Amino acid sequence: MGGGSTHDVPRRARGTRRTRGARLVSAFSASSAVSALIVGLVLPVDAQRRDFPTRPPGDPAAIERGRALYSVNCTFCHGADTRGGDGGPSLLRAATVLDDQRGELVAPVVKNGRADRGMPKFSFTDDQIQDVVAFLHSFTAAGYDASRMKPPSILVGDAKAGAAYFGTTCASCHSAAGDLRGFAAKFADDKLLQQTWLMPGSGGRGLAAVRLNVPPTTVTVTLPSGEKADGVLDRLNDFVVSLTERDGTHRSFRISGDSPKVEIHDPLQPHKELLRVYSDSDIHNVTAYLATLK
Repeated sequence: MGGGSTHDVPRRARGTRRTRGARLVSAFSASSAVSALIVGLVLPVDAQRRDFPTRPPGDPAAIERGRALYSVNCTFCHGADTRGGDGGPSLLRAATVLDDQRGELVAPVVKNGRADRGMPKFSFTDDQIQDVVAFLHSFTAAGYDASRMKPPSILVGDAKAGAAYFGTTCASCHSAAGDLRGFAAKFADDKLLQQTWLMPGSGGRGLAAVRLNVPPTTVTVTLPSGEKADGVLDRLNDFVVSLTERDGTHRSFRISGDSPKVEIHDPLQPHKELLRVYSDSDIHNVTAYLATLK
């Protein structure tokens, strides 16, 4: 009797603990469920789940105009299929594009840029922005939309027209018999060839950039005293500019307003300016021409 009674108490205690533990777990589960419900009610819908919007078909003409603008100005960063490119994020599931209805969210980004993310401003008209929006909204999340259909070849331009355009627009800096001699032979992929002449050194999504003899970007800093410092640009933002002088000396200058005076010498600036000038046919024609320089 005495031995049995000494073991009965721990059993009852353990049973009590199990009962209390079960109650605590049950209470915690109920509390968690209520908390989840409250969170679900309080958080906005887009914070709970993001469905890809179903949109009515856009105007085919507007989509094509938007495609041309996008291909010249945006493909390098965001990819031809909007799924991300060389240094830029995918736009397919970007909140700005998903939540946009008629350009009210996309337009401010295009007009003002995002300097903190390396995106420049674009001087598009309102009508041009609407065309780009129509193009962006023409994509779907499914894997079988037209954007993912790889064309058999991008060499669809007129090489003769490309040669004429090259002669009037590019020949002041480049020569088919000089720096571009054998240019096409450097590329196993015509898409990379096109990406490279549009913006040398940029490469493309999934494609390694071909090394070219492009001079580095330099900078001239003029101090209030009149002293000047010249060198290869290392860094430039709203607060500081730093450079490396010819002898290897590294120098940095704090920027305050317009002081000191900073002059950038970017050898690729003409290419960047032309990006907003090319038509889609210009790009294809020049690519077709450059593909002949073997």
